[in-house]
Amino acid sequence: MITLYDCATAPSPRRARILLAEKGVPHETVQVDLRSGEQLGEAYRAINPLCTVPALRLEDGLVLTDNAAITAWLEARYPAPPLLGETPEEKAEIASWNWRVEFEGLLAIAEALRNTAPAMANRALPGPVDYPQIPELGRRGLARLQAFLATLNERLAGRDFIAAGRFSVADITAVVAVDFARVVKVRPGDEHPHVQRWRAAMAQRPAMSR
Repeated sequence: MITLYDCATAPSPRRARILLAEKGVPHETVQVDLRSGEQLGEAYRAINPLCTVPALRLEDGLVLTDNAAITAWLEARYPAPPLLGETPEEKAEIASWNWRVEFEGLLAIAEALRNTAPAMANRALPGPVDYPQIPELGRRGLARLQAFLATLNERLAGRDFIAAGRFSVADITAVVAVDFARVVKVRPGDEHPHVQRWRAAMAQRPAMSR
């Protein structure tokens, strides 16, 4: 059986959890305690030298160390339901919006959190190398996040899904981003009615409780 190295409170492994649930893939789970720095210890470094979660150990022992690889493998190994699109056009549109949600949404939140939170002093970037915080990047991250929510709201006007007229990995990434924004005290407001409607609909999917 495959094994997911997870952290229940972190956004990146939540993306993998939702994807596995949507695909209906059985797996074992090992929790990695990020608060105590377990990801930086020798035991976990031997599993994933990048010192990040999620990581997915396959049955043959291969370890996938990021969401891009995990998503690509799951889609190829378990093609139904298709979450990366079916036609070339769908695949392109979903890939484009998934990248935008990562870059404009998740990375903006990470900038804001990692460059301002006292608990993350000297840990402004994930991974094995310590980097100092840059407070101005924290302020920029908050501005970028507000711009992202406006963009997402505009995109969802008249749409049930973010891309290609179907539920996809772009919706998974966006749910995680919208939910994780709470850590920097940002939530969709009255000015984001389409985001609120879409998020309420996404909550009806059992996998989103992961």
